[in-house]
Amino acid sequence: MINFNTLGKLHIRNYRIFANQIFNIMMNWKFIAGAFLIWGLTGCGQKDNNNDGKEETSVETILPTEETEVRTKTLRTVDFEHELVSNGRISAQQIAELQFVSTSAGNVPVKIFVKNGDRITAGTAIAMLDTFQLSNGYLQAEDNLQKAYLELQDVLIGQGYSLADSASIPEDIFKLANIRSGYNNARIQYDLAKYNLDNAILRTPIAGTVANLFSKPYCVIDASEPFCTIISEGQPEVDFRILENEMPLIKTGDKVKVQSYASPDIESTGSIASINPSVDKDGTIRVKAYVQPHAKIFNGMNVRISVFRSLGKQWVVPKTAVVLRTGKQVVFAYKDGKAAWNYVDTGLENATYYTITSKSLQEGDEIIISGNEHLADGTNVKRMED
Repeated sequence: MINFNTLGKLHIRNYRIFANQIFNIMMNWKFIAGAFLIWGLTGCGQKDNNNDGKEETSVETILPTEETEVRTKTLRTVDFEHELVSNGRISAQQIAELQFVSTSAGNVPVKIFVKNGDRITAGTAIAMLDTFQLSNGYLQAEDNLQKAYLELQDVLIGQGYSLADSASIPEDIFKLANIRSGYNNARIQYDLAKYNLDNAILRTPIAGTVANLFSKPYCVIDASEPFCTIISEGQPEVDFRILENEMPLIKTGDKVKVQSYASPDIESTGSIASINPSVDKDGTIRVKAYVQPHAKIFNGMNVRISVFRSLGKQWVVPKTAVVLRTGKQVVFAYKDGKAAWNYVDTGLENATYYTITSKSLQEGDEIIISGNEHLADGTNVKRMED
């Protein structure tokens, strides 16, 4: 007869034995895995140590041994021209804005003889008004003047005088007769009508170039605007401003160069003509210079102005020669195939050069002016021929 209690105990015992075996196997695998992990880490560490050695060797191999090519310039004491830069506007020295003296209704220009850009001489006819109304006004004024003259004679005869003896007529009586007869007013109207008719043709008082002519024949003109502008062809002037602290750097007669912003190749030269002895609210001073005429420099053009003034003999180097090392200005000199490091202090400057002072540089040293971007003291360099 089967004892189920005994069987149950056997099963439980077998299960415990099986579980112990599984646990022992797992512990063995953990040990093996740990051993592999330690071995791997040790191998990697050895590999890294080996690589460090290899890297040190490779760094030594790739250090540049070839000479850096540079360009040099001999350090000399020369006259330095300080350059002050500003912005300004070109304008003609003389401009004439022309208008018709009579612009009443119906007096429209029937003929225009010139166009924008034409070069004309003084007295040239610009345009002509329709003279119908002007001629009629003149004839009426002439007729009224004749009537007033007859009335004046009648008034004088009534006073016992003759106009033929005007020299003997007392001044107060002659003046009163002019007023009563209306002769004075008639004379004024006649002179005005004649002036308007004579000026029906618009003429230029100066020689120059026609500009701002936009009216067309038989069109009503705007009386509030000039009919056209005549720009003289003499030396143009340029008006610009400088800061108050720049005043000691310029004087009358200093050379100037102007360049167009639109086309920098368009430039002209001249000199400072006047300096306004007053500082405005913005702390600037107005300066005027005259420049040479140029076919492509127009009235009203915005330009860049450079003012040059000689400041005597100084050490001058191109701006490319000065580099920064550890926050200080350095100039490299070429000495026996190597770059020699020299601290410098820069002074004034212009668009291309600095003035410098240095305790280590000497007159006649060969200054490296290009190829110095990555140089260090003692770097092997090779001088390039220009």
